Amino acid sequence: MTPTTLGYAFLGGLLPSFIWLYFLLKEDARCPEPRKIVALAFIAGMAAVPFALPLEQYAKAHLLGAIPVLTAWALIEEMLKYVMAATFILWRHAVDEAPDYVIYMITVALGFAAAENMLFLLTPISNGHIATSFFTGDIRFLGSTLLHITASATIGFAFAFSKNYRPPMRVAASAGGLILAIALHTAFNTLIISEGTSTTFAAFFLVWTAAVVFFATFEVLKYFQYRNLPTNTCLP
Repeated sequence: MTPTTLGYAFLGGLLPSFIWLYFLLKEDARCPEPRKIVALAFIAGMAAVPFALPLEQYAKAHLLGAIPVLTAWALIEEMLKYVMAATFILWRHAVDEAPDYVIYMITVALGFAAAENMLFLLTPISNGHIATSFFTGDIRFLGSTLLHITASATIGFAFAFSKNYRPPMRVAASAGGLILAIALHTAFNTLIISEGTSTTFAAFFLVWTAAVVFFATFEVLKYFQYRNLPTNTCLP
C-alpha cells in the first residue's frame, strides 16, 4: 500500500467529519468551546477505532445471526465513544454548560467516523477505483457519519437535560441515552445491509429523521441555556 493511497484515504476519511464539525462549531459560535479540547475530543474518537475492530471481530466469530452481531457492533462502538468522552473530556471544566455535552459527544463521534471512513476507503483506493471511493465517501457522509452524530448526540442530550439532577438520575438518563443510541445504530445497520432499494431508503430516512429531531432539540437546548444572556455573552 503506497503513501499516496494512505494519503487519499486519510483525506477522504477526514473530510466528511471536518465538514460536519464545521457546521457543529458554527452552531456553537455564540459560546465557542476551547479548540484544544475540541481537537482532543476528535482525536479520542479516532483512537477508539483500533479498540473497536478486534472486539467486533470477536463478536462476529462468536455470535450467530445478523441481528445479534449488528447489535453487538453497535454496543461496542457506542460504548467506546462514550468511554473515550468520559475518560478524556466530560470531566473537564470546559464542559460547564448543558449544550457542551452534546457538542463534545458529537465531536468524539466525528473522530470515530473519520477513522472508520479511512478504513472503508483503503480498499477501493488501493485497487485504483477512485470513482468508487468518492461514491463511498459521499454515501458515508450522508449516512454512517450522520448516524454516528445522531447516536452519540442522544447520549449528550441525556447528560444535558439531566445536568441539574441528582447523580442516580443522571446515571439513569445516560443509560437511557446509551440504549437509544445502540437501538438507532442497530436499526440503521440492519436496514443498510439488507438488499433492496426500499430498505436502503428506509435506513437513510431513519437517520435523517433522527438528525432533524436532533437539530431541533439542540436549538431548544441552546434557547433555554442562553435565553437570559445578552448577545455574544457566555456564562462564566
